[in-house]
Amino acid sequence: MFNWVMDIDDLKEVLDRMAGADPFSYGDAESVMDLQRALGVMNCITSRAMASFDASGEWTLDGAQTAAAWLTTRCHLPVGEARRQLRRGRALPSMPLCAEAFSSGEIGVAQLDLLIKAAEAAEHVDQEAFSRDEAVLLQTAKDLKFGPFNAAVAYWSQLADPDGADASDLDKRTRRDTYLSQSVGGMWLGQMTLDPISGEIVSAELIRLEAEMFEADWAEAKARLGRDPHADELARTPAQRRADALVEMATRSRSTPADARRPEPLFSILVDFPTLSGRICELASGGVLAPGSLLPWLDQAAFERIVFAPGKRVECSVTSRFFTGATRRAIELRDQSCTHAYCEVRAEYCEIDHTIPFAQGGETTQENGKVLCGFHNRLRNHQGPDPGD
Repeated sequence: MFNWVMDIDDLKEVLDRMAGADPFSYGDAESVMDLQRALGVMNCITSRAMASFDASGEWTLDGAQTAAAWLTTRCHLPVGEARRQLRRGRALPSMPLCAEAFSSGEIGVAQLDLLIKAAEAAEHVDQEAFSRDEAVLLQTAKDLKFGPFNAAVAYWSQLADPDGADASDLDKRTRRDTYLSQSVGGMWLGQMTLDPISGEIVSAELIRLEAEMFEADWAEAKARLGRDPHADELARTPAQRRADALVEMATRSRSTPADARRPEPLFSILVDFPTLSGRICELASGGVLAPGSLLPWLDQAAFERIVFAPGKRVECSVTSRFFTGATRRAIELRDQSCTHAYCEVRAEYCEIDHTIPFAQGGETTQENGKVLCGFHNRLRNHQGPDPGD
């Protein structure tokens, strides 16, 4: 464990000594956690120092217009990072509980930045909203992995400012943009920016086609080699398959008759039970949406009603895209990702495993099923229950 009662010279000496040591001496699990915690403490000290430096005005002596400009020159920081450090330092005095957790390394810069953003967004509607709920939000940051914590903060922001959340999500759609241009050498270069719903539609189809191409590449390599191939023995890399999948999307679009029936995008609307006791509105992939952002899609999308009932049971509407049955679909929507403690693979790319093995009398029901990716399903069957059991 580190002793932080020291001056900067002592700190530099400790860091120099560690930098020269064999990483194996502090590469164990406990030391890695200690280092991450120490990094959080250092980030807090730095942020407070940046705010104090900003308030002192010392940066003006060199002719800099702002403290951020001084930091980008003297410390070689990207301007965005300099501004983020200053922003953290300025925000800490108004977030006492978060500041204490940040200073002890219980939360890191990612959690703090998200909380600062939420507090600032809610302030123009209710100046007391964040201070009222700071303890609850902070505990969420300590308890959850970053993805679920991000979703929890998004829901809090919606409740704090429902109108602003709807407007923000609708604004995301107005910022959609795609460009594709040909370089001097003949290669085509591009970029796309899509709102959450549009991105979900495009991403799902791109992933589906890439998976088809992977199966074809795998079958071709297996026939050629006479055995199961390694990834580097396939005809195409994942990036090449994604590029080919995009071309395939365009090819199929061109070959589709103009009067053909368009497939309807599917939204899995997750609703808590009873509905009025909470607020859940998110895509099946876990992206949190403001309810108002669904309005532009009401006349062109297929909606699926999902109700979370007591006991973690999921009730699905009859109009759903059930590829392998309603039971699997319900479990996918309930778990949303691989349930292993160290995995976040999305449910649609996973397998459904029996909690109590079928061979031991386990039933094929929602209550006895859970999502596991292929790797962790095989690992569980070879090594016994995983940490999430």
